Amino acid sequence: MKAGVIGAGAWGTALAQLLAADGAHVRLWALEPEVVEAVNRDRANPLYLPDIPLNAGIEATRDMADMADRDLLLVVCPAQHLRSVVAQAPAGVPLILCSKGIEAGTHLLMSEVAAQAQPRSPIAVLSGPTFASEVAKGLPTAITLACADAALAARIAARIARPAFRPYLSDDVIGAEIGGAVKNVLAIACGVAEGAGLGLNARAALISRGFAEMTRFGLARGARAETLAGLSGLGDLVLTCSSTNSRNFSLGKGLGEGQPAAALLAHRRTVAEGAFTAPVLREAARASGVEMPVVEAVCALLEDAAPLPQVIDALLARPIRAE
Repeated sequence: MKAGVIGAGAWGTALAQLLAADGAHVRLWALEPEVVEAVNRDRANPLYLPDIPLNAGIEATRDMADMADRDLLLVVCPAQHLRSVVAQAPAGVPLILCSKGIEAGTHLLMSEVAAQAQPRSPIAVLSGPTFASEVAKGLPTAITLACADAALAARIAARIARPAFRPYLSDDVIGAEIGGAVKNVLAIACGVAEGAGLGLNARAALISRGFAEMTRFGLARGARAETLAGLSGLGDLVLTCSSTNSRNFSLGKGLGEGQPAAALLAHRRTVAEGAFTAPVLREAARASGVEMPVVEAVCALLEDAAPLPQVIDALLARPIRAE
């Protein structure tokens, strides 16, 4: 299967590196001309994945028409741009969605957005605990590949699996997507705890109570509990809530240190998806009647609606209840 990757940020470039590891030709679509030039001329992407020499089989392009001969496309663009990007992709080619988020306004998951933008294209979701630099270096990684079509999932898995990159199959597309979207918001909360010096006890509490919120929301949207407890839910949550390698965790750390959200977001080239997902998730949760106090707290900090001590006090003062 000839593979293409749409989106040449850190994760898209790492996936192209993975797919070209066996010498296969991989076409990488990039928005920035300087990225295309660097990949094709220097075998590097210093803008998004510095210090990683890229495999010779990766060819970068800015022309979406160059993706027409691909047998599968991995879509790795910011969640709020996925609709417009997928609409440009060749029709009928299987789309493996690697973006994590919920569309503003519609509250749709990425698979639902892609189904509207390209109704003829089969859809799968790739989600799990993955730092791009580690995947690009060939370090051991396990990930969820979710697809309603078992035969297509098996073909995709055979194409992307490597000795150090192990996909686990699922037919719960909704569960895989909700885990990936919600964990970005919860990682901001854990970063806040780090930046504010609240300690490891607080971080552990946020991870566990945040996972409870993820589960409530996921079940309300039709996800399965075992998916949320797997790699694309709890696994990804643990990773992104534990390291400044996570863009969302580092954003939260800055908030916890007292830096304003607007300034932190303005100086970022890479996207911290949790900042865009948080208000959409809050709206979707309220619409579904799902209580998500940690998500509400993150929104308050991102919107500068309340000072950090007040937000922390409000969480700690919630009524005592059964776990």
